[in-house]
Amino acid sequence: MNSRLYLRRRWRVVAQPSNGALPPAYLATLHQELGAMGCTLSPTLDACLSTWNAEPFVEFHRTLLRDVRALKGAHREWKPLYPNFPDQVASASATTLFLNAVRHYASFGRQRPEEGALPRAALAEAERRAGLREIELGTQEDFERVFTQLAGARSSLSAQDREDLAWFVRFYRGKVHAWMPERFISKENLAVLGGMLLQVEDPGAQAFLETHLQTATDVLRLAVALGDGDVSLAAPAKFPRMKRPLRRWLLAMMDRSASVAEDMARRPEVFKRLGEVLHPGEYAKRFPAVAAAFDGVRNGVRPQGFNHHVERQLEARAIDDALALLPTRPGEFARRLDHVLRIAPEPDAVLARFREVADTASTAVLLQAMVHFRRRGEHALRSFFPKGETAKVFAIKDTRAPLQEGIAEAAALACETALLSRFAGLPPLGRCHVDPALRKYLVPFSQRSASKALRTLVRGSRLPMPDANIVRLFLWWKNGRARTDIDLSAALFNAQYKYIDVLAYYNLKGYGGVHSGDVVDAPQGAAEFIDLDVALLREKGVRYVVSSINSFTSQAFCDLPECFAGWMSREAAGSGEIFEPATVIDRVDVAADTTICLPAIFDLDAREVIWADVALKQYPLWNNVQSNLAGVSLMLRSLVEMSRPDLHTLFTLHATARGTVVEEAGEADTVFGVHEGITPFDMDRIRADFM
Repeated sequence: MNSRLYLRRRWRVVAQPSNGALPPAYLATLHQELGAMGCTLSPTLDACLSTWNAEPFVEFHRTLLRDVRALKGAHREWKPLYPNFPDQVASASATTLFLNAVRHYASFGRQRPEEGALPRAALAEAERRAGLREIELGTQEDFERVFTQLAGARSSLSAQDREDLAWFVRFYRGKVHAWMPERFISKENLAVLGGMLLQVEDPGAQAFLETHLQTATDVLRLAVALGDGDVSLAAPAKFPRMKRPLRRWLLAMMDRSASVAEDMARRPEVFKRLGEVLHPGEYAKRFPAVAAAFDGVRNGVRPQGFNHHVERQLEARAIDDALALLPTRPGEFARRLDHVLRIAPEPDAVLARFREVADTASTAVLLQAMVHFRRRGEHALRSFFPKGETAKVFAIKDTRAPLQEGIAEAAALACETALLSRFAGLPPLGRCHVDPALRKYLVPFSQRSASKALRTLVRGSRLPMPDANIVRLFLWWKNGRARTDIDLSAALFNAQYKYIDVLAYYNLKGYGGVHSGDVVDAPQGAAEFIDLDVALLREKGVRYVVSSINSFTSQAFCDLPECFAGWMSREAAGSGEIFEPATVIDRVDVAADTTICLPAIFDLDAREVIWADVALKQYPLWNNVQSNLAGVSLMLRSLVEMSRPDLHTLFTLHATARGTVVEEAGEADTVFGVHEGITPFDMDRIRADFM
């Protein structure tokens, strides 16, 4: 049992009723300390713990508080450069701030402003207790279901997901076979899990994989997973040394596929490297087709496969030939449908052929195609998130020609009909309520590059900002092998995405924002803060605030022992301690293999936080107009205007196909909501059961 894992993923703990009688003071103390963290016990958990004896409760208390403090960031000491932030910075002259910075830099971070910390007004009790997060009573069975839902996720897993999956495999080993899902839609996740089972030398690993591996690319992903590489195959692969029995078994798995040569032709370079590890020539007589395919990629032989033929046919406008081939791969047909409809002289015939096979395309592909056709042409930009371990976003102008009248609507309807038919075969949901606010939360198609966070969401999702007027950004890090200077900044843009100013180490105040000062060394950890006065910023024409974290000394975040950031809310800037765990809204681990991270965008007019979680390789030049328009401004606009399937759309399809939709949550058997029922934060369940 891993209590911290379960708490982080479910906000639940496992506890069994006992025959004791816990003195009320014990529970009262726990409630008080959890309240300071912005948490509370659910009535069910409270009642269960009241039956315990004091000795086991003390250990439970210690463990729970330790885990909650870590999740909130309260396990670290928070000492900004200016101890009386924000007033100390806001009231200081530019000369004073400049001299303090020079002295701090000249002393390599040892000298700080001499002013001691002054007493601060206590945080109002109402503010402390606003939005308390309930910790619920869980069960061992529900904890084990975490593994099932992770393994069966129909979209790629994040780094945190993979770490949690690995814990289950290391701790329970062969026992996890009893919790396996029936199907593995995501071949990436199958490879990750299979690699973990082989690494712990699980006796049932090969038999399990033999029932699920189908293509040479599946085997390639598995080999990459054995080397702890990127199973999306977006990054260069590294393979471990393999013993002869494992090499022979992997070749045997490839030999079962009829499309080995075609698979290898798609990724010749990585298969060449795999061949150097597997030594297929040693088994050429036993697996002649595999050996021949490896010889082909080494010698530059490229068989003309499916994609080659489709590209040639579409280039020649040979629509009939393309329509004879595309239906054999419905997912590829759905991805290319817009292109085919644009160039086909009779798009209705294309749609008729697509309808025949649409129900065999994946849910993810159909849902994305449906939303694409519904919203086609709404925005001037097209946004792309290339797959890989690092989160990037690109945007280009949408130059695609318009479709014939009514064709986009018909294509969307074809996808919707296929989805409704598929979902109708799932267990009934009864009366369903779907919260309209779910339109702000996007469907988790791919989380492979998502950062570890207090609440993990999909890039582009919008969360409501708290009602308080002050948003406080925070950052904490600790040195790696050498002095490490991480900088927190906030770039300000107007409603037209035009750069206005930036709050950073060289510009500590302005436009209604205040920075706590630049700390350049963190041997024991260091902190930086930025206060954003929402009302004042809006008065001065600021609509969007882009939070940014930059490794000034160029160490990659993944090389630091710890680095995390987030944001909290305050009614008044001077209330409570500078870091108050109870006011933390979100906390994100910054651990990507990059040096710049943009965690979130604050839309001050809509009072919404846009979850960005984007990594950059080069520091944005905020005050360079040309660079700004081509870089961060374009990225900002693409995130704000992106058109992606949302959870309201997905859940409404399920509700329509599997039950009836009702207006009130109180009338429903199944609730899809932001704060109750199945929520956007139940990502494990969404990926496993609704996609």
